[in-house]
Amino acid sequence: MRVTKFEHATLTLVDTGSTVVIDPGSFTAPLGELEGVVAIVITHEHPDHWTPDHLDRILQAFPGTPIFAPDGVSKAAEGYDVTIVHPGDVVDVEPFRLEFFGGRHAVIHESIPVVDNVGVLVNDEFYYPGDSYAVPKGRPVKLLASPVGAPWLKIGEAMDFVLAVAPRRVFGTHDMTLSVAGRDMGRARLGWAAEQNGGELLALNPGDSTDI
Repeated sequence: MRVTKFEHATLTLVDTGSTVVIDPGSFTAPLGELEGVVAIVITHEHPDHWTPDHLDRILQAFPGTPIFAPDGVSKAAEGYDVTIVHPGDVVDVEPFRLEFFGGRHAVIHESIPVVDNVGVLVNDEFYYPGDSYAVPKGRPVKLLASPVGAPWLKIGEAMDFVLAVAPRRVFGTHDMTLSVAGRDMGRARLGWAAEQNGGELLALNPGDSTDI
């Protein structure tokens, strides 16, 4: 399975010619040529994680592609056929197995409503929490996409999240709000946390890929 990072929080996973697109949002450039899209996962309703433009482009190229997301997305994305998922749900979209965790977005401020959010574990190997620190307890994670910059994010909490997941490898995502210096500092902290359990950091930039 090949995992590719795009700008901010957008990711694709490709296996045997099929693709899952995760969080195609407003900070991400058009994704260009995609291969065999079989599912779209949107972790929550904030526009940096989905836009109508991205969904329209994907659905025009791959009509009928299922969209899996929490209830808040189904309300925000009115007019799109969204399959609502909850923590604990498992969906099989060959060749992918999607398992969902969490349930709520991390708190930004008491004045800002907390929205639905799901993390997704793909094929029991790759995990991405969306905008949360939800841990897939009891699951060995080979590759973790960990948020590294956000209005809700404190780097010490992000480090604790990586320590709790204990992935074999980690890369930083959710990073378009950071300067290069801030991004690199955050990556280094995530790398330190991964190393405590024998893991390592991957410094993936937009367009970079790695295989599991």
